[in-house]
Amino acid sequence: MGKASVEKLNLLGIQEPVDLLFHLPYRYEDKTRITPIERAMAFQHVLIEGVISKSYVTQGRRPVLVVEVVDDSGVMQLKFFNFYYSQKLKMKPDLTIRAYGEMRYDLHGKSIIHPEFELSPKTKLAETLTPIYPKTEGLNQSTLQKATAQTVAWLQQGHFDLDELLPAEWLEEQDLPDLKEAITTVHAPPADADVTALMGQTHPAQQRLKIEELLAHYLAMHQLKTQAQSQQAPPLQVVENDICSLRQRLSFELTNAQKRVVSEIHQDMAREVPMQRLVQGDVGSGKTVVAALAIQVALSQGKQAVMMAPTEILAEQHFLGLQPLFKSHTVSYLTGSIKGKKRESVLAEIAGDGDVIIGTHALFQDDVQYRDLALVVIDEQHRFGVHQRLALKSKGAEGQIMPHQLIMTATPIPRTLAQIAYANLDLSVIDELPPGRKTINTVLLTNDKMPQLAERIRNALSSGEQAYWVCTLIEESEHLRAKAAEDTHAELQSWFPELSIGLVHGRLKADEKNQIMAEFKAGKTQLLVATTVIEVGVDVPNATLMVIDNAERLGLSQLHQLRGRVGRGDRQSHCVLMYQAPLSENAQTRLQTMRNSNDGFEIARQDLKLRGPGEILGTRQKGALAFRLADPENDAHLFDLAKRLAARMLKSHPELCPSLTDRWHKKGQELAKV
Repeated sequence: MGKASVEKLNLLGIQEPVDLLFHLPYRYEDKTRITPIERAMAFQHVLIEGVISKSYVTQGRRPVLVVEVVDDSGVMQLKFFNFYYSQKLKMKPDLTIRAYGEMRYDLHGKSIIHPEFELSPKTKLAETLTPIYPKTEGLNQSTLQKATAQTVAWLQQGHFDLDELLPAEWLEEQDLPDLKEAITTVHAPPADADVTALMGQTHPAQQRLKIEELLAHYLAMHQLKTQAQSQQAPPLQVVENDICSLRQRLSFELTNAQKRVVSEIHQDMAREVPMQRLVQGDVGSGKTVVAALAIQVALSQGKQAVMMAPTEILAEQHFLGLQPLFKSHTVSYLTGSIKGKKRESVLAEIAGDGDVIIGTHALFQDDVQYRDLALVVIDEQHRFGVHQRLALKSKGAEGQIMPHQLIMTATPIPRTLAQIAYANLDLSVIDELPPGRKTINTVLLTNDKMPQLAERIRNALSSGEQAYWVCTLIEESEHLRAKAAEDTHAELQSWFPELSIGLVHGRLKADEKNQIMAEFKAGKTQLLVATTVIEVGVDVPNATLMVIDNAERLGLSQLHQLRGRVGRGDRQSHCVLMYQAPLSENAQTRLQTMRNSNDGFEIARQDLKLRGPGEILGTRQKGALAFRLADPENDAHLFDLAKRLAARMLKSHPELCPSLTDRWHKKGQELAKV
């Protein structure tokens, strides 16, 4: 292969020929048989062959080359939106053409848009299904297919061997093929292979490889957990009087779910190994109070606790919320925007008598030194990179002594996915909302219904309630987001000249942002126009109306987080999702899911179906959960099987476990730290 192609393969993690065998197809094309046009079904990929009856270019804003093909059973149109003049000349009547693509129905009947095609075909039909591989820019599918086919041929000829690492008796029990047979079947399915099973990813060869991949993942996680448990942490005993005193300072009773989770955390903190616990709770379930009751345990023993949040707005809110609970302690606050003398003073406080330190990623910078850090609380953990979290944790390390770590997320993650992604963490779920919380009423409105909505807003705000108006924008540019918010702010001021309307976006300085949020919280501002910077953690009990414009541009998780900004008081709250018609099928599903459900876990299940695990966990950019074959939504039964096999392997074949992890996760440990 050429040097350029090799470099592209390296980007896919393929360093040597054997790696190609584990770069697995994600789908197949069936070019082994011709489908009569009459039998071609909608949304099915088919190979057809027939005679060109006519070809022409449509006149209009966008010319289209249309090629009409007939066989003994029917007629189909092939359509090319981007075509060359030479291509048009070649499509002559009475020529035989073979074409492959997805069959669709349109006004003219059956058609395939931009098919692969061959005129006067001389190529023999494929003898096996054609594998389609994940690829990177600049690397074409045929290069990958040829390279992999060569490697599979070498494997079959015995030029190199693949060690079978799964117990032979277990494979026999499960009626699954060995590794060599499975790899060969997946890359080059024989003509008599079960096409439906292969297409649906349920063929025994695929199942066997999925199980081995999952097994490797569980073993990598187990290795990490074992390493964490070999470290020591300061055992922190609960001082009941201090906990009771803190609970008395709260203005509400804990829910049973909060009590259960607090008890699990306190048991962990009393041990001599570092706590590694993930607390998962839906929007508004009261995770901050749970964190406060963990922080109190560290303070009772004269130690320090840190709480890190992903944004300054959220960090500020934690600071304002926790300060009254820890009046007799020094509560410090550090973010990237605190500079100069003020920063020096905060750093001195942290190194000296600071007890509770709250802030953003500034907390793990080199010049921050802690006196005696025993607990690290990380809020909305998926927004931080692996290295950021490890850097903060290692700040508290003294030799082998590590701080306890409590991770919190308001992004509900389906149970199956959480068990895989966080198999190295203990999982607690706050599955109960505080009593008295009313279900938020969610309605969908097209953008042209603004006049009716304006009346609703005017009525709500004139009766003393407050509202959010969230602007969305496709572009990631902070400048464009700010501009969109400013335009909306100006428009709303013209609609509601009598109202006090605030504006907050990412380009404002931290002080300005905090002042605007403080005025909204104090009730001085009735309507707050914002970008999605208010997505997480902002708590204004008097806000009862959330309007999200162009809601079709946001994902389910983000919509659910934004909706959770209202419904925090005892009044009935409403969320209006405004959208621009027509909607794509995917957008329709998202908005209907929001209208039909307030349950974060149900929404997360739908999100998993729509987006896949990598995006939900925020790992696309962080280099984490990206299975090559396994699918958490469809393969739940295999996860349990792999977990049981992992326990069996650790007990009876521990010597094979490192090789298994290396085969599937060369960066397995780094992956699992997420």
